[in-house]
Amino acid sequence: MMSALQCRLVPALFCILILLWSAVAIAQVRIKDIVGLQGARENQLLGYGLVVGLNGSGDSLRNSPFTEASLKSMLDQLGIGRSANDFRTKNIAAVLVTAKLPSFANKGTQIDVNISSIGDASSLRGGTLIFTPLFGGDGEIYASAQGGLIVSGFSAEGDATAVSSSNPTAARIPNGGIVEAPAPGNLNNEDFLILQLANPDFNTAVAITDRINEFTSEVYHRALATEVDNQSVVVDIPEKISATRFYASLGKLTIAPDTPAKIIVDERTGTVIIGSHVKVSTVAITHGGLTVSITEIPQASQPLPFSDGVTVIESNTQIIIGEDGGSVGIVEGPDLQQLVNGLNMMGAKPTGIIAILQGIKSAGALQAELVVQ
Repeated sequence: MMSALQCRLVPALFCILILLWSAVAIAQVRIKDIVGLQGARENQLLGYGLVVGLNGSGDSLRNSPFTEASLKSMLDQLGIGRSANDFRTKNIAAVLVTAKLPSFANKGTQIDVNISSIGDASSLRGGTLIFTPLFGGDGEIYASAQGGLIVSGFSAEGDATAVSSSNPTAARIPNGGIVEAPAPGNLNNEDFLILQLANPDFNTAVAITDRINEFTSEVYHRALATEVDNQSVVVDIPEKISATRFYASLGKLTIAPDTPAKIIVDERTGTVIIGSHVKVSTVAITHGGLTVSITEIPQASQPLPFSDGVTVIESNTQIIIGEDGGSVGIVEGPDLQQLVNGLNMMGAKPTGIIAILQGIKSAGALQAELVVQ
């Protein structure tokens, strides 16, 4: 771990990210927080619906024929027959409705739904989603949605200008969906559990297996877990206990997961995250910044008195080139602390550290995976 003095020497954000990564690497975590149960996954739902009650910010029916057709179909179902030429409203918008069906969700469970405009509506603020069935990947209806929309964005415009914030054509309805058919699968009908690691790793899979076997040997007098590969562990369910209760007891067990030697680089924000197991072979580094300054100083050329000449503007460009830094430093990183100290002694900023790390990786001296986002 880094001392307080060393933290002050490193850029604040860079130091915080390093400390967080190091802390995670040695922390004891619950098994339930690093694994998932195979088969216990969310299911994507999708539906097509109409939002009504918009204050003139809905679809223009002539430019969105599907909205006009949907409106006519809805009114026909309600027994209100109208000619297509009678529609002039801009208070309605066609939308796609998406939601996630939680694993083992029962009939009547409330879920959140997201709404996105697919026409030329300018805003969904103040609108209400009318009854919309939500379909699963198999074409069956699993939920329905309806309710008032919550829109975080806004837009306003005048004759000469317009202003907007976030996205006013996307909205959300918390608990706006109701499950109509239970999600497939029943945990208590299973004879064994398959635990899937969120971050596949052989050492972590073995650690989970050993910890579960330690627990089951003490409680059930036999080992019940077997590692399959780097991302799954199979655990037999003992007799006379429900799968739900057994999985809950396993989830409370804690282990220290292994972390890979990895460096995450985000070039857009200048963020660098270095794992605690990163090693760097001895390497010499020079890093400097080239600055090019271009200045335009136009000058006026005046004609001589009593001449027929005219005043002209002549260009005058000054270019100044300078280079900062450029000193050569030796960096050897048998551990994270020395690597950070070496980069900091060179005065490297986050953007410079990104370039240095990429160069070290190309030279074959970085003993870690470099992920550039």
